[in-house]
Amino acid sequence: MARNTLSNRFRKVDIDEYDENKFVDEQEEAAEQQGPDSGEVDGFIRQYPSEKRLSQLERAQGIVLKVLTSFKSSEIEQAVKSLDRNGVDLLMKYIYKGFEKPTENSSAILLQWHEKALAVGGVGCIVRVLTARKTV
Repeated sequence: MARNTLSNRFRKVDIDEYDENKFVDEQEEAAEQQGPDSGEVDGFIRQYPSEKRLSQLERAQGIVLKVLTSFKSSEIEQAVKSLDRNGVDLLMKYIYKGFEKPTENSSAILLQWHEKALAVGGVGCIVRVLTARKTV
């Protein structure tokens, strides 16, 4: 029998520390420590009640979708390449949100955006978007 099986060090690990409901992302924690004036988005979220905020977010998503569909196919690659990593992740979030509520011809255009964003951001971009706690 191996020596490691006789060890009882594992009993000192607090498994409640790793509970999903208690998990705090480092970025979220840093944003909370900055206070209420940490950004326009935080101020916007705190200013409006949740019902108004949802309608505002839906309008914002609609505007982003209109902007994405207004690009010409030849301009998409250049636009995506101009974004940094966080920008590509945010773009990918809006692309997936657009897939959730498709409009006429939006899926074809969003697939073009998805292809270009995947080429720039890689598979990691998709993984970060799908595992993110905060959505758009």
